[in-house]
Amino acid sequence: MLQAAVGLDIGGTNIKAGLVREDGVILYDMMAPTNAEKGKDQLLDSIAEAAASCMEQARNYTNIEVTGIGMGTAGFITLDGAIGSATANLPDWKGTPLRAEMERRLHLPAQLENDVNVLAIGEMWQGAGRGLTDFLCVSLGTGVGGSIITNGHTYRGRSGYAGAFGHQIIHRGGNPCTCGSKGCWEQYASVTALKRQALAAGQPAWADDPRQLFAQAEVGNETAKILIHDYAEFIAIGLTNLIHLYNPPAIIIGGAISEQGDALLRPVRKHIERYTMDGFADHPPLPILPAILGNRAGIIGAAKLILT
Repeated sequence: MLQAAVGLDIGGTNIKAGLVREDGVILYDMMAPTNAEKGKDQLLDSIAEAAASCMEQARNYTNIEVTGIGMGTAGFITLDGAIGSATANLPDWKGTPLRAEMERRLHLPAQLENDVNVLAIGEMWQGAGRGLTDFLCVSLGTGVGGSIITNGHTYRGRSGYAGAFGHQIIHRGGNPCTCGSKGCWEQYASVTALKRQALAAGQPAWADDPRQLFAQAEVGNETAKILIHDYAEFIAIGLTNLIHLYNPPAIIIGGAISEQGDALLRPVRKHIERYTMDGFADHPPLPILPAILGNRAGIIGAAKLILT
């Protein structure tokens, strides 16, 4: 009998769910609306229904046993599996004992992690982090999130909140942040920040779709090249702080923007070479790698919380 787990990636708009075999193969996956605007009870129902759909699919396999439910969601997760804080698009989510609630509803063991920890776990198991037991993962999206992998496990810190890389302050009195502070790294290095920078350069089309920005840079548009150079420098400044703090063996960059690959990471690496002290990112060069699992990372990483 082969073990499998349900992996759930809970976002503000959609819930992605999958049935994942113990070797990392996704046997079934689906997506459903989060329905967060309908309230916490409806959101819990949507999560349970997505998990139940995957469990039902397992019945099509005579040699599969579902051993638990793994979940990843945005925000800070307490050590006992509750929502410590949540994004604005998941109203009334703070304080929800999500792990206990899913165990009660689905009668299986459950685990809960923040979404970037789940991303890092997925990449370590089946993606860019294969063979690595120690690395940092940084996700560039609406904000900037982080994960610390040490000895093959996530380091969660005193209260479970470790990895809030996006809220290191890189500019005293800088741009206001959603956390209430000013000058946080995510106000300069997130995709939201890149879109704001494109608007300031008079390029609303690039703000709507940053892929157009990279396409224009590839054909030699000077404005696009300057924007990417400056954005890469903002990313590198925060990464340099992390490199000097942790001296990591590798860094994995996630989020949809990482699909740009070397078009983004080549200038990031060049800035890091300039900013880091000797020995931290050279001799040999520090691997700074794009995540490769894409939208599957959350499902795979969440399932791996169970398939240990």
